[in-house]
Amino acid sequence: QDKSQFDSLTERLASQYDAYEVLPDVHVNGHLTLGENIADLGGLTLAYYAYQNYKSTKEVAPVDGFTDDQRVFLGWAQVWQSNAREEYLKNQVTTDPHSPAQFRVSGPVSNMPEFREAFGCESGNNLKEEGTEIIIW
Repeated sequence: QDKSQFDSLTERLASQYDAYEVLPDVHVNGHLTLGENIADLGGLTLAYYAYQNYKSTKEVAPVDGFTDDQRVFLGWAQVWQSNAREEYLKNQVTTDPHSPAQFRVSGPVSNMPEFREAFGCESGNNLKEEGTEIIIW
């Protein structure tokens, strides 16, 4: 049961990343990047809940108009800022087990209801429909 459920979830995650278009007609290889995509999703989720635990012991005020929850996700996005040439991206999607940087951000957050709640987003807008998020860990 657990293995078949895990396999189903990871296949859905691979399909999600397969749909990401890096350049015209160049897509992420969701199976090549699956292990790292799982790690990104699990890592961001763990970081978010670790921060929730931390802030339960301290009062955290908004900074520059962003709530503490929003800043967790903004910090994640800032870590993956990058600028890559087309040649690099074409090579990356065929050889690198890591998704291109922008999808290391949008992939995990699109599966986190906590992101939608933090920013007051509705389903759509490149987010998974509510209730269809891929939650592995």
